[in-house]
Amino acid sequence: MIVPMKQITLLISASAPDKALKRLRKLGVVHIEPVQPPESEDLDALRERMGRYERVLRILESLSAESRSADPDADKVVDLVLDLHTQETELTRRIADLRQTASWFDLFGPVSRESIDLLGETGVAARFYALDKKTFAALSPDLDIFTAREQHGTVYFVHLSRDGSSLDLKPVPMPEREYRDLMREIADAEKEHKRVGKEIAAAAGMRQSVEDRRSDLAKEIEFQEALNGMGDGEGFFFLQGYCPEESTDSIRAAADKQGWAYVLDDPEHPEEVPTLIRKPGWLGMIDPLFAFMGTVPGYAEHDISFWFLLFFSLFFAMLIGDAGYGIVFLGLTIWGTAKFKHAPRGVFALMATLSGATIIWGVITGNWFGYAPIGRLPFFNSLVIDRIDSFAGDNSTFLMYLCFVIGVVHLSIAHGLKAFRAVRSPRALSEIGWIGILWSLFFVAGNLVIGKPLPPFMMPLLLASIGLTLVFSNFQKNILKGIGATLGDLPLSIISSFSDVVSYLRLFAVGYASVTVAASFNDMAVGGGVPSVTAGVAAALVLFLGHGLNIVLGLMAVVVHGVRLNMLEFSGQLDMQWAGKPYKPFTE
Repeated sequence: MIVPMKQITLLISASAPDKALKRLRKLGVVHIEPVQPPESEDLDALRERMGRYERVLRILESLSAESRSADPDADKVVDLVLDLHTQETELTRRIADLRQTASWFDLFGPVSRESIDLLGETGVAARFYALDKKTFAALSPDLDIFTAREQHGTVYFVHLSRDGSSLDLKPVPMPEREYRDLMREIADAEKEHKRVGKEIAAAAGMRQSVEDRRSDLAKEIEFQEALNGMGDGEGFFFLQGYCPEESTDSIRAAADKQGWAYVLDDPEHPEEVPTLIRKPGWLGMIDPLFAFMGTVPGYAEHDISFWFLLFFSLFFAMLIGDAGYGIVFLGLTIWGTAKFKHAPRGVFALMATLSGATIIWGVITGNWFGYAPIGRLPFFNSLVIDRIDSFAGDNSTFLMYLCFVIGVVHLSIAHGLKAFRAVRSPRALSEIGWIGILWSLFFVAGNLVIGKPLPPFMMPLLLASIGLTLVFSNFQKNILKGIGATLGDLPLSIISSFSDVVSYLRLFAVGYASVTVAASFNDMAVGGGVPSVTAGVAAALVLFLGHGLNIVLGLMAVVVHGVRLNMLEFSGQLDMQWAGKPYKPFTE
């Protein structure tokens, strides 16, 4: 449920705005919206400091702490890590430059710079070149040329000349450093780089102190943003925000006690109101998925958590479609729950639910790792529903029809939610009309795709439903004007809804493909028997890789199709934009 909110304006004495904010923060129910951009030198300094902390935590996040230091000074840790990181970056760059220089010697050999200079003093000029093999072979044999290396079709060579002449080619300049000095510099730089890396790794033991101080800084920044974002009146400051309707009594009590003036009113612009969703504890398992997608319903939209969880579980089960895979998922979930004790429990609760749904669907369709004989075992076979048996050759038509049924029910629920919200408005009748249109389109889809006969009441249902939609979608005193306003978009909306209904066929298509892929790998691995140990090992490898690939493809399909049917088709029928922002109360 999306919690009703009130818009609040507080007028605070100019003598102690910080004291008032501390009291408001202790109250912890107001989501503050700045009246003006919150800017100040103190705030800039805090933000810059926070940036340093964030940088340090990013540096340390991949490192495991060998030991934990006891309450170090977080600022000193940040300074130390940033200094070490700068050294490490400079050393990395220096090593790369030195190795780039040393790459010359990989091509021409450990030639001494000193020896080349001595040759020059005796009148012999040495120049180094690189040519492709064919061009090199065409050089005059009278030239004093010595090959250093041939690599990937390129010849690296030196040309010696007593008269100072050079080849009409671009030379490859020799480094000014001696080879031995260069190697020593690289070794020293790598040794120093390793030392700095160890010091950074040691600092990982102080990460908790940095995280704790980062949290404190976030609170300080939030406080300063609230302070500097207040409006400035004559002798008073004022702030604006939103609070849950159920918290208004505590706001009034605090305002009366502190001497604040206040205005509490219904929000004027719902699109600006933060969204607070309250749901039963068990339903919170869907929150990690919403967080992953970064979606929040707008304040004036619908909380579809229950419907999303219900149908996403069904879609997940149908797209994966295998009881064996469901058992694998459940096993990994149980292992993860025990292994990662501090991870959010909602993730594991969601995975357990999805695994359970997949197991149930796999059991009733007789699909165990895409191997039909398992589902034919007496006990398992008694649980299979023949009409949706994964390995029956004549049930594809029914499965497609079932997908249409799921789709029209899903989309009808969307319009039912809209009708319930508008129950005191004539618009509720237009939503009922849309439900009738959807079911008419369902009959049409069944006829066009699987050849199911149209029921005799389909056309009267469609015409009556279109009539309800035309009259009541934009209901007004001038009925003809309202009908005209609706008529322009109605044909395209009906076509779009037909596309939405048909879109649910993806559940059948992907599920069928998953069974086919699994069965194909099974046949590839053991179809010809396992006559030897070597063949057994090869079969096991094929099964592992094949089913692993099928699981990955299935999970990708869940993201692409399972989420889509909820976020586009269902949400589209609900007119949801997912343009909300989360309610973040100003609190301690």
